[in-house]
Amino acid sequence: MRTTDRTLDLGLATPSLSLTARMMLALAKVATVWRAIRNRQEISYLNELNDSQLRDIGLSRQDLNAALTTSTFFEDPSGHLTNSARRRTRLSAFSSFRG
Repeated sequence: MRTTDRTLDLGLATPSLSLTARMMLALAKVATVWRAIRNRQEISYLNELNDSQLRDIGLSRQDLNAALTTSTFFEDPSGHLTNSARRRTRLSAFSSFRG
């Protein structure tokens, strides 16, 4: 038997992340949670606006409540508000175009 007939399958080990890379990942996660908490607080400030002021920025009070209730505590609810405002802008542009 020749040595070329037998092979040893060595799986490549996945390299572990360096300490710096692990610290950067942890910092990114902390920053994401911090941003979500800060944006929740900003949405509560938006609740202090009256309905006409909310309409001026393309939102309704229901949008604010939905953003806070549909996202978990660590999720950023601002994306929901952005989508609501864009959807409302598209609908108003479409209705003014048709009418």
